[in-house]
Amino acid sequence: MIRGLTWIAVFFAIAIHPCRVVRAETTPTDAFDGRVKALMLKYEVPAGAVAVTKDDRLVYAQGFGFTDRDGADAVRPETLFRIASVSKPITCVAILRLVDVGQLKLDDRAFDRLPQFNLDDVPELDERLRTVTIRQLLEHSGGWDRDVEFDPMFRAVEVAQELHEPAPARPDTVIRYMLRSKLDSEPGARTAYSNFGYCILGRVIETVTGKNYGQAVQELVLGPAGIQRMRLGKSRLAERAPDEVWYDDEVVGETTTSVFPDDRDPVSWCYGGFHLEAMDAHGGWLASPIDLMRFATAVDGRRGTALLTPDSLREMTQRPSYAPQPTDGAYMGLCWNLRDAGQDKNWWHTGSLPGTSSLLVRTHHGFAWAAVFNDRPAKARDRNAFHEELDALFWQAIEEIDAWPAEDLFPHFP
Repeated sequence: MIRGLTWIAVFFAIAIHPCRVVRAETTPTDAFDGRVKALMLKYEVPAGAVAVTKDDRLVYAQGFGFTDRDGADAVRPETLFRIASVSKPITCVAILRLVDVGQLKLDDRAFDRLPQFNLDDVPELDERLRTVTIRQLLEHSGGWDRDVEFDPMFRAVEVAQELHEPAPARPDTVIRYMLRSKLDSEPGARTAYSNFGYCILGRVIETVTGKNYGQAVQELVLGPAGIQRMRLGKSRLAERAPDEVWYDDEVVGETTTSVFPDDRDPVSWCYGGFHLEAMDAHGGWLASPIDLMRFATAVDGRRGTALLTPDSLREMTQRPSYAPQPTDGAYMGLCWNLRDAGQDKNWWHTGSLPGTSSLLVRTHHGFAWAAVFNDRPAKARDRNAFHEELDALFWQAIEEIDAWPAEDLFPHFP
């Protein structure tokens, strides 16, 4: 009887107080996994990895796909990828670290800091080259425009042949070749994206520090940011780094002659179609998204001691004086793409090479994210669409999440 009364009481309690529908909280895994997989499927990208920070904590990290064509090993958040032009912010911060310690000034003339390139010995020198500054190289206003002429960083064989040097051309060879060319615009007059300008910055870092570019950046940037696994990549498949993903070129659909003369057979564009070693300062780094999150959260001190002083942070993120007020609020500062947002700014940079797509973002409201992939769409318009949809994916996902983990995931990854 008591048992029966209990069930009656429960029945009436339910009738009087209807069940409330409890909505499950949305976690980062809920918000990101499906979106990233759908984007990769749409653009036929085989493998990638993504990481997100909120304030100073790593709150999401995931790998997608496999590290090799045979599908034996799954991509992990700490898997290494070529990051292409996301290398440029690394070089930019290294330069600004040298400015902070008094070894450089932003308005130093670049070739005054590179005595190994004697401009007096250059026949028919464009005298404007003498005036190009470190600042102008950082903000892509040095006067070279790859859309007007060409990008010498992708002419490793032709440049070497022209100067009667072994192919593929090293960075210093490319610089000596370009010193014989006219600038496409007045230095400091307008922005024109220049891989070559960052090649010069890499040599400035070497000359000022007396160390090779990779070692100098390790000491100036990566070590202080707590990054241990980033390294400069190699062009050839046989020299792939431990834990580095494979790069897919099936969309490219053709082979090419290797930039290395001893490679007699045709090669894929990803593995010998360009000289990655010469692209060190503008496109040569390997990193995981975890590494990129350590970097992004260290630059301004969201995590630990800031890599840059307030003065350098201000210089890095201000709009160039020559640039018109942007209609969409976006502009290029010293390396980063920037947009004002409230009392702060959003920073971002993308990267693209055959077999590589990458994105690094730091937002005004405490978030940062990185995504790296082992392919890119073959057509330029599709690459732009891929990056736009990738960026939108992150903004949409973080708006949806209402259950952020309390734990910092950084300690779980090397």
